[in-house]
Amino acid sequence: MTANPRPRLPTVLVVDDEVRSQEALRRTLDEDFEVFTAANADEAQRIMESEWVQIIVCDQRMPGMSGVEFLRRVRSQWPDTLRIILSGYTDAEDIIAGVNEAGIYQYLLKPWQPEQLLLTLQTAARVHRLQQENQRLSLELRTAEPVLARRVDSKQERARREFALDGLIRSPQSPLNAVCDLVERIAPFDLSVLISGESGTGKEMLARAIHYRSRRAERAFVVEHCGALPDQLLEAELFGYKRGAFTGAYEDRHGRFQQADGGTIFLDEIGDTSPVFQVKLLRVLQEGEFRPLGATRSQSVDVRVVAATHHDLEAEVRAGTFREDLYYRLATVTLRVPPLRERAMDIPLLAGSLLDAGQKLLGKSVAGFSTEALACLAAYPWPGNVRELQNEILRMLALADTPRLGADLLAPRILRTPAVNQREDHLLELIPLAGGLKERMEALEARVLKETLIRHRWNKSRAAGELGLSRVGLRGKLVRYGLERG
Repeated sequence: MTANPRPRLPTVLVVDDEVRSQEALRRTLDEDFEVFTAANADEAQRIMESEWVQIIVCDQRMPGMSGVEFLRRVRSQWPDTLRIILSGYTDAEDIIAGVNEAGIYQYLLKPWQPEQLLLTLQTAARVHRLQQENQRLSLELRTAEPVLARRVDSKQERARREFALDGLIRSPQSPLNAVCDLVERIAPFDLSVLISGESGTGKEMLARAIHYRSRRAERAFVVEHCGALPDQLLEAELFGYKRGAFTGAYEDRHGRFQQADGGTIFLDEIGDTSPVFQVKLLRVLQEGEFRPLGATRSQSVDVRVVAATHHDLEAEVRAGTFREDLYYRLATVTLRVPPLRERAMDIPLLAGSLLDAGQKLLGKSVAGFSTEALACLAAYPWPGNVRELQNEILRMLALADTPRLGADLLAPRILRTPAVNQREDHLLELIPLAGGLKERMEALEARVLKETLIRHRWNKSRAAGELGLSRVGLRGKLVRYGLERG
C-alpha cells in the first residue's frame, strides 16, 4: 500500500452501487470531509490501496460482495479504518452478528437522515483521531514511560482547559452566561443533568465541561448517540454482551456504562429512544445496575448520567411518548442551551475564534473579517447554529484571495439576511412596517442594490449588468439611497 500525505480534512470512502445514493452522500459530506466514491468492493479496494482513508460508509446490499463481507476484509487489511454500514435490513440479530464480525463502528438504517449521518461521521472522525493519538502514546510508553507520564498529565490539563467554562466563547451580555453559572454550581455534585437545545448549539461540549469540573474528571467521559441505533443494537452498545449471546458474539464486550464506571456517560438525543428501551434505561438509573446481553447476573456501576435532546421532553411526557419516571430521573437539573440566533452579541467573538482554528486547519492566514462581513454574520439567524457558522467561515477562508474576509465571500442566503426559514411571506420581512407602499418598496430596492454590490465587491459595472441597469442609472440610485462608498 502506497503512503499518501495526510489530508487536511478527514477522508471518507462511500461504497454504494447506486449512483444517486453516492451523490446524495457526497452532497451531505463534502463540506466537512474529503469524499471518495466506489460502486463495488473491488473498486473500493483499489482506492484503499492508493489513498489514506479514515472512515468507510458502505451499503450492505451490493452485487457480488455484501457490505459486511467487504468490511470484514477491510478489518483485516486496514484495522485502523472506522467502518460504518448502511442498510434497510432490520433483523437485529443478523445486524449485531455482522457488526461484530466486521468490527463495524456504527450501523445506520435507511432511509438515513442527513443531519444524523453527518453527526455520526463527525463523531467517527473524532474517534479516529483519538485512536491514532492513543496508538502514538502507547508506542511512546514502550520506549519512554516517564516522558509519556508527563504527556498524559499535560493531556488531562489540556482537556480541563478546553472544556472549562471560561473557554466557552461568549460576551458579557450573552444569555449563555446564565447557563455557565448554573453549571459552575451543579458540576461538583453527582446529579443527573438534562441538556436541551437545537442541533449544533454545543450540548456535548457543555456536558464535557460538567464532567471536567466534577470529582469524576480523572475518570472516563463516554459518549453514546442514542438516536442512531435500533433498540437491540443500542442495548448491546450500552450494556455490552457475553460471548455466545447471539450469532457472531465471539467474545465478551464491555458496554458504554461499564466503560464509564467511575466517570460520566453522555447520552445524546435521548428523546429519540423507544418506550421499550426507556424501561431498560430506567432500571440502570434507579438501581445502578444492568445486565449485559447473554449474562445471568447483573453488574453494578457507578456512573453520572448527562443526557441531551433537541426535543421538548416535557411536552412528550404530557403526550405520553416519553416516560414520565425516566424524565424525572434524567432531569434532576435541566439546562437549556440558547441557539445562536439568541446570541448575536457572541457572534463576532465566536467567529474570530473559529477563524483562528480554521487558519490552523487549512494552513492559510488572513487578517480577519471586514466590517460588512461581521455585520452580515451577526444579522443571520443561523438555523444550523455554531456548526453552520464554522462551516461558513471555513468556506470563506478557502475562497479568500484578499487579506481580509469580505462580505462578498458569504453564501447568498447570508447576504440576503434577514432570512425567515424559507416561508412564502419572507419578502414582507425584508420591508419595514413603517411608511407607505412607496417607502417600503424603496427600502426593498435599497437592500437588493446593496446585496448585489457586496457580492460583486462594489464593482458597479458588474452589478449594473446583473440588475439590468446602466452605470449612470445605478449611480443615481446609489446616490438616492446613500449607498455610494468612498
